[in-house]
Amino acid sequence: MNKYQENLFSNLFAWLQIWTTVVRLGVVQMAIGSMAVLPTTTFNTVMVTELGLLQLVPGILIAIQYFVQITRPNWGFRSDIGGNRTLWIMIGLFILGMGLTLACLGIYFFPMYFYLGLTVSIIGYILIGLGVSAAGTTLLTLIATSVRDDRKGAAATITWTMMILGIVLTAGFVGEHIIDPYSIKKLFFIVLSLSFIWPLICGLSVYKIEKKTTPDNFSSAKDDTIKVSFTHGLKQVLSEKNTRRFFVFVFLSMMAFFMQEPILEPYSVLAFDFTIGESTDLTSEQNKGVLLGMLLVGVATSVLRIGSLKFWAMFGCVGSGLALLLIAFFGQVDASKMTLIFCVYFFGLNTGIFVIGAIGSMMKLANLGTEKRVGTRMGVFGVGQAIASGVAVIFSSLLVDIIQTILNDPAVSYGLVLSLEAILFLAAAVLAVKLLTEDKEFN
Repeated sequence: MNKYQENLFSNLFAWLQIWTTVVRLGVVQMAIGSMAVLPTTTFNTVMVTELGLLQLVPGILIAIQYFVQITRPNWGFRSDIGGNRTLWIMIGLFILGMGLTLACLGIYFFPMYFYLGLTVSIIGYILIGLGVSAAGTTLLTLIATSVRDDRKGAAATITWTMMILGIVLTAGFVGEHIIDPYSIKKLFFIVLSLSFIWPLICGLSVYKIEKKTTPDNFSSAKDDTIKVSFTHGLKQVLSEKNTRRFFVFVFLSMMAFFMQEPILEPYSVLAFDFTIGESTDLTSEQNKGVLLGMLLVGVATSVLRIGSLKFWAMFGCVGSGLALLLIAFFGQVDASKMTLIFCVYFFGLNTGIFVIGAIGSMMKLANLGTEKRVGTRMGVFGVGQAIASGVAVIFSSLLVDIIQTILNDPAVSYGLVLSLEAILFLAAAVLAVKLLTEDKEFN
């Protein structure tokens, strides 16, 4: 074997090792997506359509889950100083599983003991938020510190594709085999299974992975970070102009995205006569579109070198806004179920484009500015998402209930709120254009 062949095989082995590591980390994203999809979709729909609760009740619970995620910078800081990010990933997954089980138990109690069900649900959703924060923030930090900038778009595509795959498989299975006809016993069985199996699979997937991916200078980062408090580290990150600027974009775009989360499935039932199982399958169709959008951006940025990550984030915002306007419009003209399915797929396609553009940009920015604060910086971006998500689900749920009380027309009420979300997406696109122009990436 000559020197050229040796170099070729060496480079091929290194390439395979890098992307195998990314896929192993993507298993954690798949687990998070699979477990986190039920509280925001199926649980929400069951509370409104089966238990007859106001949309505001699941809206508040989902908001609690997101508001708890203001702890993301703290989780990121702990992973910066702890020297063992995989430990925090596993802790987060176990917390997420416990929260999911309690949230399902709350649904069981609601018909018999409302306040007991509400209390158990609140505790469950708090734990869900904490689990997602711990596992998700630490995982993103580990990816950001392990992958080169020119590969971050592809890494984000792989890991988020696996997350959406987990969402699609779980939502599709629940919709077809668990919900139609609805049974709390069947739902509780799948929740317990997910809460036990996923942490076990993830533990095997990330076993000893950090020794291969952690940069050589991590120990020095640990020594430096441990000398300062969390408050001081957070102030360092917030003093950076790029961090503050991107935080605003994340907040606005996530506000637009998450406003649809608690109302899209009930809207399909009330305006298009979907069954609960069909509405759960609608989430699966949406995420199929998300998968395609993610793959398109991954290929465009990493293979074809077309557009920057921030450009695709802006492009996805515009497309998502247009899709929401179509969804709102067709609910007023007695359109068919297939029309809604197509529009939701189109919405998913554009949100997939937006997500990879935003997440890839986030991972690049996390490595800029003050050194050794990657986890803290990633946590700050996570706070923007968490606050926006919490405000969005409560605001959209409350607004739907208020408009419906006044107009007594579900289709119009939900349609107006969806139109407002579209406007927010377009506003986020305008901000993205300014970010692109200022960073000289648009050209």
